[in-house]
Amino acid sequence: MLNNKTILITGGTGSFGKKFAKTVLGRYPNLKKVIVYSRDEYKQFLMSNMSEFKPHMDKIRYFIGDVRDKERLYRAFDGVDIVVHAAALKQIPACEYNPFEAVKTNVLGSQNIINAAIDRRVQKVVALSTDKACAPVNLYGATKLCSDKLFIAGNSYSGTRQTCFSVVRYGNVAGSRGSVIPFFKKLVEEGATELPITDFNMTRFWLKLEQAVEMVLGAIERMQGGELYVRKIPSMRITDLAEAVAPGIKLKEVGIRPGEKIHEQMITREDARNTLEFDNYFVILPEICNADCVKLQQGKRVADDFEYSSGKNTWWLSVDEMRKLIKEI
Repeated sequence: MLNNKTILITGGTGSFGKKFAKTVLGRYPNLKKVIVYSRDEYKQFLMSNMSEFKPHMDKIRYFIGDVRDKERLYRAFDGVDIVVHAAALKQIPACEYNPFEAVKTNVLGSQNIINAAIDRRVQKVVALSTDKACAPVNLYGATKLCSDKLFIAGNSYSGTRQTCFSVVRYGNVAGSRGSVIPFFKKLVEEGATELPITDFNMTRFWLKLEQAVEMVLGAIERMQGGELYVRKIPSMRITDLAEAVAPGIKLKEVGIRPGEKIHEQMITREDARNTLEFDNYFVILPEICNADCVKLQQGKRVADDFEYSSGKNTWWLSVDEMRKLIKEI
């Protein structure tokens, strides 16, 4: 699938970018090149010195740039076959306090990616989305929903150049930078006698980083243009997660934060009419779906009132299962 291909990853020094680069470099020996595109030269320096990347020095390139910089993207995309767009401003409080900056990166940056990909004749672009983009209640989610819409519409703009755009949406990645597991662990290591819980009823989807990578690889293989892929994953209760991290510790309910939900969604009822179900994932088809997209998505139509929510999921992780998974992270 990726033999003799050049792949560029925006936000390539993040948790996902590093795992994706490591996976494709190890799995596809005939991969032509992986380009890590990001703003921070120090993170690129640290990544280039990681032991898992040193054997692949001849196939990995580090390109400093910002998705806000359209001219830089045009230079970076020269000769690129596939783009995985993972760069974003993701911290909810930071986006609320710096809304213009969130729009510049998450919305205008996406538009730059689309234009550069079409003009440079990139074959495929997969953009990473988030459960926060589904019925958004905060600015981060709103910018990512706008980004999703832009990438899906990008298929109508590619014309004869035939650049193909799709989106992969997933929930919180367990153990990634900024997630709650490292936060809980840090508090315990510092001697905390109780853990703060925003709401005792809160639920979240659980996704391992490896699963996120496989979702993107699956999308690259199957995409026809305009699809939004959602993987089937388990839910967990935040109180159970605290018990898995620190058995028996006291929990303190501190109140939900601005822009936060009790339960996360990845497919709304409004999306149900365009949603197909497969064994391990769902596909939300675009409102304007090309013939190839319809023909090759031979899934099962979901019910009109279907909703994919962490609070209404049929697949739940127990405390013991979470404890085992935490050790694997």
